[in-house]
Amino acid sequence: MTTAAHPPPAAPAPSELPAHHPGLRSLLVMVVSEAKMVLRDTAGMIMPIGLPLMILLTSAGGTADLDVGDGFTALDVGVVPIVVVMVLAMIGVLNMPSFLAYYRRSGILKRLSVTPVSPLTVLIAQVIVSVLQSLLGIAAALGFAALVFGLNPPSRLGLALGVLALTAAAMYATGMIVAAISPTPNSAVAIGLVGFLGLGATGGMFGGREALPEPVAVVGDHLPFGAGVQALQQAWLGAPIDTGAILSLLGAIAVGVIVSALLFRWS
Repeated sequence: MTTAAHPPPAAPAPSELPAHHPGLRSLLVMVVSEAKMVLRDTAGMIMPIGLPLMILLTSAGGTADLDVGDGFTALDVGVVPIVVVMVLAMIGVLNMPSFLAYYRRSGILKRLSVTPVSPLTVLIAQVIVSVLQSLLGIAAALGFAALVFGLNPPSRLGLALGVLALTAAAMYATGMIVAAISPTPNSAVAIGLVGFLGLGATGGMFGGREALPEPVAVVGDHLPFGAGVQALQQAWLGAPIDTGAILSLLGAIAVGVIVSALLFRWS
């Protein structure tokens, strides 16, 4: 008895093929690549670590022994919160946008748009690397302050970490606006630097906010730098967090997400 030969099934049309979506492995490869790019940027790597340490060296000596009550010093609630928020602002507003602007200008994002690796993967990887860089800078500053000047830990550590995460999100959202409106890497650095200095100046980075004109100080209290410093100081002391500071940080995140989503271009 013979059996009839059956022709092999026809190959599916390209539209019928299952879509390939890059998974965790692709994201990990992209994170490693982004980390190498950041490490090659010597100035961008050193400044978020070196500048806060320099500020601690010049400012902590006169504040480490100045008691402000409840066992805390002016170093704990005055200098360190500013240094921590400075690290987040420098990386989120200044460093990260310049990388994204370079990738857009060089056509990397456009080329990725026709591959299984979405340009969004680059953005996620850059944010992950920026967060890791921020954690490194903050850990270096806090470790140095604790070993050399006897920094006291926050009264409410969990609340301080929550404020830190919220402030980081606000800074990165602000940085995405810079990346969205910057046509070139150089313009991203220029706009980011102006934004970093403006946020810092109105938020107390160059001195107490009480020395600022009242309208400027009020505005600074509601911008991410000032709101982040204020909320972190209160968490350090164990005091209730001012609702206005939290709302200001949430507002900065919302504005950053909406504006960057409307203006950001991959090419």
